Amino acid sequence: MSDKFGILEALKRLGIQASNLGTSTGSQWLDSGESSIASNSPADGELIGKVQVTGKAEYEKVIKKAEEAFKEWRKKPAPLRGEVVRQIGNALREHKEDLGKLVSYEMGKSYQEGLGEVQEMIDICDFAVGLSRQLYGLTMHSERPSHRMYEQWHPLGIVGIISAFNFPVAVWSWNSMIALVCGNVSVWKPSEKSPMSAIACQHIISGVLKENNLPEGISSLVNGDYKVGEYLSKDTRVPLVSATGSTRMGKIVGQAVAARLGRSLLELGGNNAIIITENADMDIAIRGALFGAVGTAGQRCTSTRRLIVHESIFDTVKERLKSAYGKLVIGNPLNEKNHVGPLIDKDAVQMYLDAIENVKAEGGKVLVDGGVLDGEGYESGCYVKPCIIEAENHYKTVQEETFAPILYLIKYETLEEAIMIQNSVPQGLSSAIMTLNMREAEIFLSAAGSDCGIANVNIGTSGAEIGGAFGGEKETGGGRESGSDSWKAYMRRQTNTINYSTALPLAQGIKFDI
Repeated sequence: MSDKFGILEALKRLGIQASNLGTSTGSQWLDSGESSIASNSPADGELIGKVQVTGKAEYEKVIKKAEEAFKEWRKKPAPLRGEVVRQIGNALREHKEDLGKLVSYEMGKSYQEGLGEVQEMIDICDFAVGLSRQLYGLTMHSERPSHRMYEQWHPLGIVGIISAFNFPVAVWSWNSMIALVCGNVSVWKPSEKSPMSAIACQHIISGVLKENNLPEGISSLVNGDYKVGEYLSKDTRVPLVSATGSTRMGKIVGQAVAARLGRSLLELGGNNAIIITENADMDIAIRGALFGAVGTAGQRCTSTRRLIVHESIFDTVKERLKSAYGKLVIGNPLNEKNHVGPLIDKDAVQMYLDAIENVKAEGGKVLVDGGVLDGEGYESGCYVKPCIIEAENHYKTVQEETFAPILYLIKYETLEEAIMIQNSVPQGLSSAIMTLNMREAEIFLSAAGSDCGIANVNIGTSGAEIGGAFGGEKETGGGRESGSDSWKAYMRRQTNTINYSTALPLAQGIKFDI
């Protein structure tokens, strides 16, 4: 493996070796004897390392340790749990550059985006620390004299976390840090396409837990393909499963969890659009669309897939985008001069190529050519050219989410039509409008406007802050993670009534005298 960008030293500091065990109850790593997952960097095709798949026996050990840990962890005062999360945040600060570099190298996003992802982990730790003193319930007035009513929130138990490759560490932290301050323990199944980043996180968090003399099982790791995900989805000992990934995967997980009347928190696909009106600040609109479409090589669930442009400025937007795309530099994501890195693997490349051919067959007009790059620096075969295609919203390919840098340009006449176009897809994650007209902005944000979980004005679809609840509607799954009151998904609500009178009056004035 080349160490041009210092990746080998970063791996050593993170505890990554050529061969890693893939199952951990904390600081204890279990040898499953199962087959291994190979993690190859899409940046250069080099092998980062191999990770053992979690077997059923090792999974059972993890769950038993988690159950034991929960019994102790739930008794800790919430502010004390917050103090442990604060220390996790500090540990992430110490390892920010190394972990950001690993995320960039293993997933393929730019180094700046890798650093941003780790910063997002640090931010959610800070948020969770404050939250640990704000797990508020309500008080209610009782209709019965000398009675008091209130509600409180208790932890659920084991939270299963299934994460996707495109944010290999941040999404885990959104779930795990909030779950921890709520008194839960977590079992994490990362994507089989980015297992090394997960192992690095497990080393970091287990060190903090060990320093605080906390039990094994508070934060556990399991690795493998969909079969390991099935363990979590079907396990009645796991009351909540939070799953991030494709809509197809989410439907499988949701059905399995619902069959046992468990809870699922689903963060699934997006088919996000930006509406650019004739009243937009063109410079902001172009910049927002550009990063939204090509950032992370189009592999964000919030990536901009569709650009819905008013007919009066359609040609202007088209020409400015074509010019901007011509300036993009594609290459190794650890080289900060490059704007766009690779797709995650060759399967993703094939899906990208298929989508282009399919939309062309439906009548799409290519404005900026796509294609696979080869030659020096592109040996992995995972580098593709961001492309722009003029299309119609009803095309089957446009209705689907393709995890790649393909941007569809769609023309509209009226704002009502633009909103209709935006909402006329199965997914409902992120949306945006570019306008300086207050009336247009307010209509877009109204009940008659965007049907997405995220609706922005004069910023793109990509790049959510942790302070707000993150998630979407329709086939995006309806889950909410991260900020606001998303913590309630990780707890159970309990209503309490206390009678401090000398009588036993019944509600609704019911008489039951003997």
